Amino acid sequence: MRIISTNIGTATTIEWNGKKEQTGIFKRPVEKPLILTKGDVYDDTIIDRVHHGGTHKACYLFSSDTYPYWKRLYPQLAWNWGMFGENLTVEHLDETTIRIGNIYQIGTALVQISQPREPCYKLGIRFGNQSVLKEFIAYGRPGTYVRVLEEGEVKKGDHINLIEESQNPLTVQQFYSLIFQKEKSKELLGIFMQNTAVPQYKKDRMQKYLQ
Repeated sequence: MRIISTNIGTATTIEWNGKKEQTGIFKRPVEKPLILTKGDVYDDTIIDRVHHGGTHKACYLFSSDTYPYWKRLYPQLAWNWGMFGENLTVEHLDETTIRIGNIYQIGTALVQISQPREPCYKLGIRFGNQSVLKEFIAYGRPGTYVRVLEEGEVKKGDHINLIEESQNPLTVQQFYSLIFQKEKSKELLGIFMQNTAVPQYKKDRMQKYLQ
């Protein structure tokens, strides 16, 4: 895997349900390296810190390999890297093989895979169509958030090197599927609950399906 683009957002005013608010989802490529900190990407814009940023969502990675699919669906958009609100656009990021808990070196930073991205209405605003949320869920390529174990600098062209693979087999895509499955797989739930890298609040929400 390799970093194709480093992206930063600025506060953008949007209108939702008749009210004006701000968002940082409108990210655009920058030439400067990004500094990954324990709680966010330095100098990035995070408006809603309840749902974005923090230990388990310090930085968002998204696969450049999926861009052609979305460009075919939305040819009218002015396409550039960062369209999905990702900080790092990554070549060959594969959610079907990347395990929750994997540890990677990116530039001088050390990160751990924590959870997939769940889309919200702001992605719909970015794409000018709220239908993109259902399409995003159905496509099953959500990208992934990481927690930052060691702060450091990441730049375009850096390779993402696996340092330690999780012994728990839960992949990013399996985590994502589990969130939206109406009938939760008991086997997958068991693997999910045993994965020490899954955020505790996510486990708490899934606990009811084990009853």
